Amino acid sequence: MRKLTIITTLIATAALTGCIDPSDYATDPVPVATAQGTVTCQLYTKERVLWDEAIAAPAGMSITTADKICQAEGQRRKDQ
Repeated sequence: MRKLTIITTLIATAALTGCIDPSDYATDPVPVATAQGTVTCQLYTKERVLWDEAIAAPAGMSITTADKICQAEGQRRKDQ
C-alpha cells in the first residue's frame, strides 16, 4: 500500500510540474551593467528568483557567471 501511495504521489508531482510555464511569469528583459559589459536578464516574479537567467552576456563572460548576476539582480529587487 505504501509503495502505491509513493508512486501515485510521484506521478501527480510530475504531472503538475509540467503545467508550470516560466514564460507566464517573465518580465521584460532587464539590462544589468557590469565591469565586463551589460548582461541582459530575463527576470521572473519576485518569488521565483531561482528562475532568473541571462539571455545575453558580454563577450568573454560565461553564461554561468551571467546567470549568477541575473539571480543577484532578481534577489536585489526582491529585497527592495
